[in-house]
Amino acid sequence: MTAIIRLHTLLPQVTRFAFTAEAGSGSRTGWSGHGQGSVRAEVEGDTVRFHESGHFTLAGQQPVTMRNLYCWRLKPERVALAHERRGRDAAVALFDLVATDADTLVSEHHHQCAADAYSARLHLLPEGFDLAWRIQGPRKDETLHYRYRLA
Repeated sequence: MTAIIRLHTLLPQVTRFAFTAEAGSGSRTGWSGHGQGSVRAEVEGDTVRFHESGHFTLAGQQPVTMRNLYCWRLKPERVALAHERRGRDAAVALFDLVATDADTLVSEHHHQCAADAYSARLHLLPEGFDLAWRIQGPRKDETLHYRYRLA
């Protein structure tokens, strides 16, 4: 089974997430912390939307409520990932993930947001998948490690 078919099978079953954010030596944001929450997967044909809600805690701070909405569009040779936090009409296309082997998908190109470049690597697991984000720019040097898990 290909990585894209495996991901297509896993996405609707994801119910929770957890992540850590780590600021690198070049970061001027100091954005380090951890978060966790629930995922409600909404399926429309070859599209799966992740409605994420939970809490994020910056290092040394109190937890804050967080919400996110990601749209995964499954295509034969790739998975297009978009951010729909401000609604479908204001979706931000992030990048296409392409398979490098049976367990791994990587961003084909980085997503440029102002001076910051976003890229990602997704690793499939029996219990869900891990998604590692890398953000680099003049002020940013962050790594985010997401763990999406099934019920």
